[in-house]
Amino acid sequence: MSTDKRRWKWLSAAFLAILIGVVAAACGGSDSETTTAAEDTAAADTAAADTAAAEDTAAAAGGETKIVMGFLSNCEGPFGPFWDATLAGYYTALVQYAGATPVDPADPKAGVTGAMVPGTDVPIELNTNYGCSDDKADKALAEAKRLVEQEGVNVLIGPLSGDEGIAVANYALTQPDVTFLNGISGAQDTTLKVQAPNFYRFFSDGAQWTAGLGAYAYNVLGWRTAVTIGDDYSFPYTQTAGFVSEFCSLGGTIEERIWPALGETDYSSYIAKLPKDVDGFFLDVGGTGTVQFVNQYTEVNGEDSLQGKVMGGAFISNPQIIAELGNKVKGVVAGSALPSDATTPEWEAYVAAIEAAFPDQTANAANIFLAGYYNNTVAAIKGLEAVAGNIDDAAAYHAALNGTEIETGVGPVTIDGNRNAVMDNFVVEVTDTGTKTLFVVPAVDQSFGGAFSTETPNPDRENPECVAGNPPPWAASITG
Repeated sequence: MSTDKRRWKWLSAAFLAILIGVVAAACGGSDSETTTAAEDTAAADTAAADTAAAEDTAAAAGGETKIVMGFLSNCEGPFGPFWDATLAGYYTALVQYAGATPVDPADPKAGVTGAMVPGTDVPIELNTNYGCSDDKADKALAEAKRLVEQEGVNVLIGPLSGDEGIAVANYALTQPDVTFLNGISGAQDTTLKVQAPNFYRFFSDGAQWTAGLGAYAYNVLGWRTAVTIGDDYSFPYTQTAGFVSEFCSLGGTIEERIWPALGETDYSSYIAKLPKDVDGFFLDVGGTGTVQFVNQYTEVNGEDSLQGKVMGGAFISNPQIIAELGNKVKGVVAGSALPSDATTPEWEAYVAAIEAAFPDQTANAANIFLAGYYNNTVAAIKGLEAVAGNIDDAAAYHAALNGTEIETGVGPVTIDGNRNAVMDNFVVEVTDTGTKTLFVVPAVDQSFGGAFSTETPNPDRENPECVAGNPPPWAASITG
C-alpha cells in the first residue's frame, strides 16, 4: 500500500474516533464516557498503524516477482522480412519447453497461451505488445526501455541487428534486475566489449559464423587476393573481421574494403568499383540488400558469375534468400551456423518442434533469424526452470544462466565468461534445395582462435588489419 493511502486510512480512523467522542460529549456523557472516547481514538490509531504494517509485510513477502517475458525484433527496415521467422523461433521454444499452445499455427504473430516454468505452477506472462525496431540503435533502445520501464518486462529476448545489440547491452548495465537474452544481433562488441553481466548470447557472433571460410578461400580455392564488401555498420564489420583475420593469417591480401550504407538499393556504383584483377570477394551485404546486390551483380556479369568468385556470410546461405535468388547463388560457398542438410537426431528433433508449432515455418529451420531467437528463449526457460520460476533474486537467475547448456539442432551450446555462445560452425555450398555441408569447425569461441580479445581494436572499416601469421587452429585441416 502507498504512503498516501496509509496516511488517509490512519486519518479516517482517527477522525471517526474523535467524531464519536464529540457526539458522546454533546449528548451529556459522563467523564468516564469521555475517557472511553479518548481510548477509542488511541485504539483506532494503533489499529490503522497495525493494518498498514501488516499490508507492508504481506507485500514484502507476498510471493515471487511476476515473470514477464518480452520480445524485441525488426518489423521494419532491411530485416523486416524476417519478423515472422524471429517470432516463430521465440514461440517454438515456448511451445516445446514451456508447454505453450499456439493461438494460430499458421501465424506466429498471433502468439501462444499457457506458458509455464517447467516443473512448476509458475506462469510465464508474455507481453505481446512486441518491441518493433528497424535496425537502428536508437529505435531498439527506445523499444527496450518501453518494454522494461513501462510494460514491466523483466526477461527480454532480443534484439536482431548489430548496432541494436550494442545499444541494448549498454542499457542492460543500467538495469541489473532485468535479464536480457540476445535475439540474433551479431556484433562482436555486444558481449566481448560491453560485458553486461545480465546480457546473454546463446548463439555465436558474426565473426564466428565465418570460421573456416578464409582457410577454404586460401587452401582450397587458391585465392591470394580478395576484396570485401559489406554494409557500413557493426555487424558486417564483425563478420568481415572473421574472414579477414583468417584469410590474412595464412598469407592472403585484402586489396580493398567497400562499405555501402545499410538499406542501399542501388549497388551499381559499388559493383563497378570491384577490382577485376583479384581472386574473389567476400560478400557481406545483408537483409533485403543481399537480394538486390546479387540481382544487380548477375545482371551485369551473368547468372552464374558468383560461382567461384564470391564467398558469402550468413545471409547468402539463408533459406529465405536462397529461395528468392535460386540459381544466381548456386555453388556459392558460405559460412553458416546452421546446416540445412543435417540428418542428426538433434536436428530432426529441432525441425519437428518447429513443425509442431508453426508448420509453415519448417522451411526456415536453417534460418539464423529463427534459430537465434529459439536458442536464446530456450536458455531463458532453462534458467527459469533451474530457479523454479523465482526471479526475485536476479543474481540467482543469472548464476543459473551462466551454468546453462542448451541442446540445439546443431548440438550443445555453452557460453563463455562473457556470456557468449561457444558452438560449431559450418562451411556450406549453396544448392538447388538449400545448402550442402562441406566441413564443420567445432566449438568456435568468440576469441576466434585467439585473434580477438578485449584488448584488440573493435571491428570497423579498417580493423582488423590484414596481418600474416598465427592462423586459427582449424585452418590447417581445411584442404582441397
